[in-house]
Amino acid sequence: MFPVETISAKMLDYYVDRADAVLIDLRDREEYKVSHVKGARNFPYEEFEEMQSYDFPRGKILVLYCDRGGASLMAARLLARKGYETRSVIGGFEAYRGRNLVFSR
Repeated sequence: MFPVETISAKMLDYYVDRADAVLIDLRDREEYKVSHVKGARNFPYEEFEEMQSYDFPRGKILVLYCDRGGASLMAARLLARKGYETRSVIGGFEAYRGRNLVFSR
């Protein structure tokens, strides 16, 4: 079992616009289009098999969130096994109330 650091939803704002971090939204494309955290890239969890072959930048912290936190924890563990430094957001997007929320129209 690879330990994954968990962070609170409030901590997401700390990682926004940081050069050493990549925010990854694991929710489906429609949910992402409606709203997401500023700068987050959308990789739906349903497509995680393909995502595992994606070459994320090495040397960056991958900060993953989903709806409530379960899927991001599993994805973060799998990516940690591949040598990535990961963070999983406890409570997921549902718990986020920060200033970097992006809404689409």
